[in-house]
Amino acid sequence: MKDATGELSMTAVAVVAIAAIAALFSTLIWPTIRTNIMRSSYCSASFDCSCPEGEGMCDCYYCEASDDGQFEAKCDNPTPISCPQNDVN
Repeated sequence: MKDATGELSMTAVAVVAIAAIAALFSTLIWPTIRTNIMRSSYCSASFDCSCPEGEGMCDCYYCEASDDGQFEAKCDNPTPISCPQNDVN
């Protein structure tokens, strides 16, 4: 009986540790990864970029995707974004 109680305790510790790691990942790490992925995709679809000499960032614009998933060739209200120079078309 004593062995079964110890095994149950170790299982509980493992479950709590996995839950803590999952909570840490979902609250701190995943939002950063998602933001970088979105910025990268927006920068690859950017246009009208102005890149000041000697600076690493460019001021660009991008258009949101339409309902069918295609980027509009010309949009009425482009969104400004700051992109690294090496990500700019």
